[in-house]
Amino acid sequence: MAKPTILVTGANGQVGMSLRTLSAAYPAFDFVFLTKDELPIHRFELVSQYFDVVRPAYCINAAAYTAVDKAETDKETAFLVNGDAVGVLASACARYGTKFIHISTDYVFDGTSPEPYKEDTRTNPVNVYGVSKLRGEALCLLYNADAMIIRTAWVYSEHGNNFVKTMLRLMKERPAINVVSDQVGAPTYAEDLAKAMLEIVSRGSGGGSQESGATTQGSVPGTQNTQLQWTPGIYHYSNQGRISWYDFAVAIKELTGSACSVNPIPTVQYPTPAKRPSFSLLDTHKIQTTYQLAIPAWKDSLQRCLQRLQ
Repeated sequence: MAKPTILVTGANGQVGMSLRTLSAAYPAFDFVFLTKDELPIHRFELVSQYFDVVRPAYCINAAAYTAVDKAETDKETAFLVNGDAVGVLASACARYGTKFIHISTDYVFDGTSPEPYKEDTRTNPVNVYGVSKLRGEALCLLYNADAMIIRTAWVYSEHGNNFVKTMLRLMKERPAINVVSDQVGAPTYAEDLAKAMLEIVSRGSGGGSQESGATTQGSVPGTQNTQLQWTPGIYHYSNQGRISWYDFAVAIKELTGSACSVNPIPTVQYPTPAKRPSFSLLDTHKIQTTYQLAIPAWKDSLQRCLQRLQ
């Protein structure tokens, strides 16, 4: 009997690369990784052709236009990739009976909440990137009622460009750096998010990871072989904790033993083309309880990432 196939779009991004790394631990599945050049997901005919050949059981959409500031002037591309293309994938998944997981963002909120954002909190994006990602969510649910949307925040990894790698570079180049201290949230290690999605998929199909005899990062002890029903809808995922970007930078400094001074500054002293939400904390209770996931603390995951980078 053929193994179920997991199709991953945006395979060269942070989450896509993390899924590649983890795929060997899930031998019950075949994986197909496609970059944006190999599969431009906004082109319906090409997507349909791929689905017709691959017939994936699952599709994880890790493709996104993530240049938040550039999106302010490059609206057309942002909406094409983050909006229209999501509708194309969602529609194809519905037509071929493929379970669809789409990754979205905390930027669909305005950052004014006094408490962590729940999945049903009213959305109100404050920049073009956030609006484009919200459009993608709407099209996803319009064309595929069985889809799963996972909103995440402050993603970093060993791959690509991200806050952690930027801080490491600046701390080597400069004696002191200034970092915004009045934007609050929780970072997400891309590998943790990738692991969570693979656990959701594997438990829904009974194809647990190779490590399923032991406690694995991202799952509650004793639940690795538990078969759970696919439950569509919106979920939130980030690492556990509550910090500012300044706190994040200080932790990087301490864990690497850098001599660079890290100074807190308010957002007004670091103007950017796109406005950022001042509060990005996501309530992750729903995904933890629905899929029995243990989410690592942000500092533990940061330490793992830094060890690999060093």
